[in-house]
Amino acid sequence: MDGEEIAVTECYRSHAPLVRGYLRHFVPQQDVEDVLQIVFGEVWRSRRRYDPSRSLEGWVLGIARNRAIDYLRARHPATVPLDGVPEPRDHADPARRLDDRDQVRRALRHLPEVQREAITLAYYGDLTQREIAERLDVPLGTVKARTARALHKLSIVLTDVLSEAA
Repeated sequence: MDGEEIAVTECYRSHAPLVRGYLRHFVPQQDVEDVLQIVFGEVWRSRRRYDPSRSLEGWVLGIARNRAIDYLRARHPATVPLDGVPEPRDHADPARRLDDRDQVRRALRHLPEVQREAITLAYYGDLTQREIAERLDVPLGTVKARTARALHKLSIVLTDVLSEAA
């Protein structure tokens, strides 16, 4: 391998996880790897246009953004006739949904900090358990245990709240 190939290979090794996570926000999960390969194919083809005085991460993410936009423009979303779509089951009014959301937020306060952090990153931060483990610098098993304990405790707290309201 020549120096350029080594550089692009190292770029892939160090930036593919970041680009994969970025693409997950725009591209359906089943297509993320395909778009990721397209991104790094373009990184290879455009390698001479990269300005080393600028951020490599920003340049690669700019390419990823453009390829995600291309992907979304090219795909044809499935359409379903409206008469074939059932009525939504949840007819709760917006005030009821806000009340439910507030109950969940209050219930989160009953959790130990490490459990609350795991739940917050998973459900509000939209991170996978592996991403949470990397961000918190703890083993994946620890994140899974914290999440499971937190969900169990939340179910108890919310059940108590609902039974008091009845």
